[in-house]
Amino acid sequence: MNLPFFIARRYFLSKRKKNFINIISLLSMAGVAFTTAALIIVLSVFNGLGVLLRSLYTSFDPELKIELLRGKSFEVSEDFLSSVKSVEGVKIVTEVIEDYAYVSYGSANTVVTIKGMSDNFLDQHRLDEHVVEGELKLMKDSVPFAILGDGLRYTLSADVTDDMHALQVFYIKNAKTRSLDPSKVYARKSIRPGSVFSIEKNLNENYIFVPLIFANELMGYGNRRTSLEVQTDGKDVDKVKQGLLEKLGADFVVLTNEEQHKDLFRLLKFEKLFAFLSLSLLLLIGSINIFFSLMMLAIDKKKDVSILTALGATPLFVRKVFLAEGALISFIGASAGLVLGAILCFLQDTVGLVGMGMDQAIVNNYPVKMEVTDFLLTSTVIIGVALIVSFRPAILAARSYSIDHL
Repeated sequence: MNLPFFIARRYFLSKRKKNFINIISLLSMAGVAFTTAALIIVLSVFNGLGVLLRSLYTSFDPELKIELLRGKSFEVSEDFLSSVKSVEGVKIVTEVIEDYAYVSYGSANTVVTIKGMSDNFLDQHRLDEHVVEGELKLMKDSVPFAILGDGLRYTLSADVTDDMHALQVFYIKNAKTRSLDPSKVYARKSIRPGSVFSIEKNLNENYIFVPLIFANELMGYGNRRTSLEVQTDGKDVDKVKQGLLEKLGADFVVLTNEEQHKDLFRLLKFEKLFAFLSLSLLLLIGSINIFFSLMMLAIDKKKDVSILTALGATPLFVRKVFLAEGALISFIGASAGLVLGAILCFLQDTVGLVGMGMDQAIVNNYPVKMEVTDFLLTSTVIIGVALIVSFRPAILAARSYSIDHL
């Protein structure tokens, strides 16, 4: 018998053995508790980010957006608009011409995305709470005004109070022409900046809203539109979407607010899934302590197992005892972790324990939202891990009875 094994054997057979097992059990509970709390916090942060993104894009994008399945633009007539408005649940239908353009103001210039909106766009009140400067308007006294993002305002150094200078908007009409006459290559129109909105960095730096008639004169779309934006009367959006699809036919698609950014929300779901799997693996690794504590408990309780067996206990009963011990350790640790995670999430939501760390952040603190499904899923994973790590020690304990131990 080598020296390390002899020392370990003497240690485990010493009177301090029970204290050592108790310490391992407490460490196991602590590991499960902190990992569980981390799971709850991370999942709640992803939920909060999802809510934040939905709130931002709900302000900028419509509830429902009608686009052509294939192609850039489609013909819009009065009869077509009437058929869309006739669908139950449709409240406002806004015509949209959206395209890229080149904008200059003074000595500054940049490429932007222009959205020409019909007059009823402001009736949707999507930008009301996000205007940071100027008066929210597209047309006043037959004079067109632009609503530009906060980032573009800084890029162009635009001044909404300056009546002497206007935005110069250029649109490429035909890039393939070989004419030396510049007027045949691009169109140019002027429009005064009327107000500034601030929602999200990407939107602020790229978008300008202009009257539909201004965009049509600049880009020459005629009766064609790139999309229609629909606001419902508060009824079930999915039901209104289904009604629009039945009315429009197979040539069109109707996108909900989340479907308009499906790649972004899909990425967020994948990140949440991988974070959950990573922390679940960490929980499994941390639960190895439960395995070792149960193994040492099985060694320590050989005499007790033999006595129970002599009294008529079956191997199944012994296995259940050790499985219950592992479940108890996991249950106490998980309960403490769930409570700790909930408390920290509540404090983050109300007080703001951790900030975003950016001056231009949309919100000051990381957003969180607790969901019951996350608590149930985390509890299920912990139960599964407890059964996995407790199974082998329970089997060995059931086989360890012997008359020699009595």
